[in-house]
Amino acid sequence: MPSPRRIGLLLAGTALLALACKKDEEAPEGPSGPDGPTPLTVSLPPWVIDSLGPMPQPADNPLTVEGVALGRRLFHEAMLSDNGTMSCATCHVQANAFSDPRRFSLGTNGAVGTRNAMAIVGLAWSQNLFWDGRRHTLEGQAHDPVTNPIEMRNTWPVVVQRLQADDAYVDRFEAAFGTRTIDSTLVVKAIAQFERTMVSFGSRFDRYYYGGDATALDAQELAGMALFTGMGNCVACHTFGLMSDDQLRNNGVDNPAVDPGLGGVTGQPQDIGKFKVPTLRNIAVSGPYMHDGRFNTLFDVVTFYGGHVQAGTPNLDHAMTPLVGMGNFTGEQKEQLVAFLNTFTDEAFLTDPAFSAP
Repeated sequence: MPSPRRIGLLLAGTALLALACKKDEEAPEGPSGPDGPTPLTVSLPPWVIDSLGPMPQPADNPLTVEGVALGRRLFHEAMLSDNGTMSCATCHVQANAFSDPRRFSLGTNGAVGTRNAMAIVGLAWSQNLFWDGRRHTLEGQAHDPVTNPIEMRNTWPVVVQRLQADDAYVDRFEAAFGTRTIDSTLVVKAIAQFERTMVSFGSRFDRYYYGGDATALDAQELAGMALFTGMGNCVACHTFGLMSDDQLRNNGVDNPAVDPGLGGVTGQPQDIGKFKVPTLRNIAVSGPYMHDGRFNTLFDVVTFYGGHVQAGTPNLDHAMTPLVGMGNFTGEQKEQLVAFLNTFTDEAFLTDPAFSAP
């Protein structure tokens, strides 16, 4: 069983965890100063920098106070949808780790989607966005829902026209990007900036594993951790840190594949049935689970992995091999695993006013 690490960082780590992602809630949204937008740095615990490296930022879209403030407003802006009834936050709910508690989200005309809306947590380090990995930047990810015919059902010219007609938004774009001319590129840049600040590193697991607090987990949770890193082989895909390796894998949930996943993007047979490994951070509140939301509870999920991975599935990922033929987890083992998964919940993240509607 892994033991607590970097105990020497406990005091500094604890202090920074309390500050993580706490930004100026009254960020200026008027014209920026003579030196342009104000650079912004998201506070991260030392272990994050040590394990994951600094937060990646594209050279043409660095974080700024004004850009994040604008992105936050746009994330909650219903003008992005065709009929003004839906924003990004409609399907990415903060209390649910910015995922959708419904199995499938509904479009503005009542159309039903085919995949569960993924959580938005720690995506600054991700290079594969959406379940099928079709986008590789947060800017690209922010672009698609606006024009999706079963989501916001809008066009970018309409969105830009609406925002351009709002003097307050014109001022905010000038503050963030130095121009009063709005376009779709700037809209998605602002939303992407805001989404990069959505980091969650304040769970009880973090206090135990990185902060050195031996009291943060109880005996049942520690037993679950041993299963997670050992017999269950969960850590092969849900690596500590981001709790996801950002890869696309076939986990043997369907044979034959009902949804092609990555294969539908690449057209390659070897990619059929591959989906992005989701983060387990805040997983207790981000159900339902799997790409199609088929499992309602974490107990259902661990039941599947403990004895129900389909061995003959084409393209079955090698990480699933130890689970094939392993036999079922006992009831006690399932409870231990679920208890451990619950330790990834970060209550401060789920209630942080910096992420809520302005």
